[in-house]
Amino acid sequence: MAGQVTERPTMASAPEYQGALGSLSVNASLPEVLARGVRELRAAEEAGDRREAARCGLAVAEACRRLGRIDEADRAWKASYRAARSAGHEGAMAWALWSGGTLARQRGALRLAYRLLGLAAEAGERGGDVVVRGYSLAGLAETGRIQGDYEAVGRLHEQLLAEARRRGEARHTVWALEGIAQMHRNTGSYDKALALFEEAAETASRAEDRRGWAWALRGIADVVSVRDGDVERALSLLSRAEEACREVRLAGALAYNHKMRGNVLYRAGRYEQARELYAQALEEFREMEEPRGTALSTLGLVKADARLGRDAAHTAAELTGLRTTLDRIGLRHARDMVDKAAAELGVGPLPDPAGDGPGEAGPVLPAVGAEALRKVDVEGLR
Repeated sequence: MAGQVTERPTMASAPEYQGALGSLSVNASLPEVLARGVRELRAAEEAGDRREAARCGLAVAEACRRLGRIDEADRAWKASYRAARSAGHEGAMAWALWSGGTLARQRGALRLAYRLLGLAAEAGERGGDVVVRGYSLAGLAETGRIQGDYEAVGRLHEQLLAEARRRGEARHTVWALEGIAQMHRNTGSYDKALALFEEAAETASRAEDRRGWAWALRGIADVVSVRDGDVERALSLLSRAEEACREVRLAGALAYNHKMRGNVLYRAGRYEQARELYAQALEEFREMEEPRGTALSTLGLVKADARLGRDAAHTAAELTGLRTTLDRIGLRHARDMVDKAAAELGVGPLPDPAGDGPGEAGPVLPAVGAEALRKVDVEGLR
């Protein structure tokens, strides 16, 4: 079961930092990673070392992505892939594809995310790189999870958790625990979710994984807020997590932290404060072109405005437009959240131009996603 520790993970590492950047810590400041990556990339290009250029370009792509510099990240992963392909190195090609797939998910291009992550997993298998293959399978699982298809990806999360523990991979152990915890939280199993988030926080702390620790604290704060109504503990946890986000310069994690702070305040009836946090998070997500966070922050803002006196017709119109946006992205779980918000605020049911009411939309996963997940073979990581 997910809550059983079978092996003690080692210290967290950052396998996406390779070659001349291989000594960088998982907690290295992202501006530092980017600056070093650019310097080493130029040196590799001048030396004509294409494999090293691919490795350094990967670090540049990932630093840009996590800093919210989306266009630069897009150019960097593609350049890394071209360098890896010209060097004939399957493993480096796989890492570049993984970075591109992760960026696609962040931008809300979920079909492209499935395609690139599936190709990354295949390239990793051909190149004998079990680490990038594992990261790519985890990326596929996470893409399905944020779409809300827990049936399709629940078992895969559990398998990847077991494999991460067997290999002593702390970062992936934390990632899997948090993913499983989030699914339990979203389906109302708060006790299970809390236990898993707490285990993830403890594991990340032991492994000195500041990023994973910050995400785990955010999850704990969410559960103690919704289950226990413990506002002050939730806010304290989020403040600690925010310190870690600022330390490593995690733009996306910081924006989600602010959105969660808005959620905690909203549940406590502190609507003015919640509105301020949702507006701040919305600006941060828009700046980094992150449509999922943008939509979720917008939902919070609409709800807070409604509680502060916005008229029902305006609220219903905003929620209807937001649901259309979420349908277009493919975020079924978030779409259902809009319908629940409409009911909570007394403006539902919302008009549905597509003609399918709450919970009646088609398959959650696009065909490319279903096919990519069908091909998953966790045994291939052994």
